[in-house]
Amino acid sequence: MIKRSFFGLAKPRFEYETTDGVPGEPEKISAPGKAMFLFKGERKDAALLKTGDKIKTGQKIVLYEDSDTYVISSVTGTVSSVSPYVGDFNAPYIAVSVSVDDAEETDEQFADASKDVTLDTAKDFLAFAPGCPSLDVFSDPDRPIKTIILSCVDKDLLIATNPYVVKSYMDQINQGLSILKKITGVDHVVVISSQKMMKDASAIGGASGVELRVVGSEYPAAFPQAIMRNIMGKPLPAGGCCEDMGICFFSAEAVASVGKAFGDGQIPVTKTLTLINKNLKRVLVEARIGTPIRDIFNACDVTVSEKDRIIIGGPLTGSAVYSEDYPVMPDTDAIMIQDGEDVSLVSDYPCVNCGECVRICPAKVPVNMVVRFCEAGEYETAADEYDLYSCIECGLCSYVCTAKMPIFQHIRLAKYELCQIAAEEEETEEEEATDA
Repeated sequence: MIKRSFFGLAKPRFEYETTDGVPGEPEKISAPGKAMFLFKGERKDAALLKTGDKIKTGQKIVLYEDSDTYVISSVTGTVSSVSPYVGDFNAPYIAVSVSVDDAEETDEQFADASKDVTLDTAKDFLAFAPGCPSLDVFSDPDRPIKTIILSCVDKDLLIATNPYVVKSYMDQINQGLSILKKITGVDHVVVISSQKMMKDASAIGGASGVELRVVGSEYPAAFPQAIMRNIMGKPLPAGGCCEDMGICFFSAEAVASVGKAFGDGQIPVTKTLTLINKNLKRVLVEARIGTPIRDIFNACDVTVSEKDRIIIGGPLTGSAVYSEDYPVMPDTDAIMIQDGEDVSLVSDYPCVNCGECVRICPAKVPVNMVVRFCEAGEYETAADEYDLYSCIECGLCSYVCTAKMPIFQHIRLAKYELCQIAAEEEETEEEEATDA
């Protein structure tokens, strides 16, 4: 919901909506005929997985011998291709496509491993579970985690994924939270809830007890950076992360995944997400990870025309994808369809210095200056002199830009390029140290 001042002097307010208009039961999508799994990165050596290989549901798949990256297969079938895939900003991936069999077989590796309820077991099998549980953060001795924040709300507008999980999977959430506390040794848990969800959220933790805090209704109050500042009283420094301050975030779905996995002895492979139609009507969907989003559109009678825009995520922070073959990922909380006639055209018209982006920025970044240097490719200057890294990527600046500049995309690209530069410099330093 958007609220604007009658006189146009105050900045517009974007408020999170309640989940009252969302159906109680999700649309269950059948297992796909073909599934796709994406591995981040690019390698020149031969992959362990090859065309014709058989895989089972729940099987852990590692693409290279020395890699820690893995996916969990959500289907039983035969590998039909292993090929390059291009993501946002030309980021390289390897796509593994699987032709799905009618008869399903379950891999038993995790069933045996789950008898040993430890952090290592969780790290080795659950990083690709729905909600993407952030388990590696507990293994860094230089950044000990002292507080777990369990968020029952979704960051972007119109999304109702985590509220549904809280209402439907309370037993699994409580079991997952108990397991997390046991395997990590972290006792301090803060549950973040909206005012509307207080009754449901108050059941989290049971007898062990947790600290329950209410998040504001104004966007972007549900962002981790805003929660750190407004609720935890620990503002993040520019470029810093929550883990540096001893705090890590888990979504309700991620915690439920931990509980389901160890409770059932099987890794959950079904993702809950919100489908936002062209008319902004919301439908909850349950689909297997790896399902092409085309299957979801077909099941929900959504027609995608040539100039329509497909967005993975919500209306302010989501990313457009170019193909209906794009798969449901463990962190896909929403899919949004925009009618081609409603898509706002971006422009290469220069900044008119109206100040709207500066006024609405929750991080008080001088956006009008940042975007000038990002647009010119002067990323270091944007970071060093104009506070690029204080941006929390809420997308409000792009929404209010009177010149229709793609400010949000310029900033995301700048951060990506600076990260690539840092990685290349680190790699060069390591090679020089090895040669020496």
